Amino acid sequence: MDGASSSTQRAPDRDGLRLAIFDFDGTLADSFPWFVGVLNGVADRYGFNRVQADEVELLRGYDARQIMRHLRVPSWKLPFIANHMRRLMARDIDGIRLFDGVPDMLRALTGRGVAVAVVSSNSVGNIRRILGPEAAGQVAHYGCGASLFGKAAKFRRMLRTTGVPASQAIGIGDEVRDIEAARTVGMACAAVSWGYTRGDALALLRPDRLLTRVDEIPGLFGG
Repeated sequence: MDGASSSTQRAPDRDGLRLAIFDFDGTLADSFPWFVGVLNGVADRYGFNRVQADEVELLRGYDARQIMRHLRVPSWKLPFIANHMRRLMARDIDGIRLFDGVPDMLRALTGRGVAVAVVSSNSVGNIRRILGPEAAGQVAHYGCGASLFGKAAKFRRMLRTTGVPASQAIGIGDEVRDIEAARTVGMACAAVSWGYTRGDALALLRPDRLLTRVDEIPGLFGG
């Protein structure tokens, strides 16, 4: 977790929020160290640039398209790469943990009557296994297998599934695309600084809230 301070552009209406749509990797699950550890093997397999150790923090300041350009990843390979990464995570699943405080945070939200959803490019199976039975039981809806640039469509589908209007939902994630997708569908957005993208890079997008601790998340919602 970096030390970026909280920043507010437009405070969400806490009493009006009924649905929390979470990203998973880097938001609920501490999977970035695993991702860095397998990335160069994936690069060799699919023919894009390896990442040097001194490039990692640079890439954490980029959005997904900038990362693809930097690594010279052909867009047509993305579905194959994503499927391969999901299989690798299933293989290594026992080494991936939730961030501290996530189960308590999810219980706090459901205790306040907030519906919890997860929208992720990861698989439902991987997500449920990392969450574990108790935390997975707090998640009412899953929208998984989203493509790298398909998150706004998944958000729209989740809003239709839940029947919650965009004005009463908030997207919570750790990447630039999470902020962009929430804004595309008219939702509030909260960015977390402990995941894949650096807090200072997220702050430039002026999310409605920039969070530095898991235990700040329930404060987005009315008591």
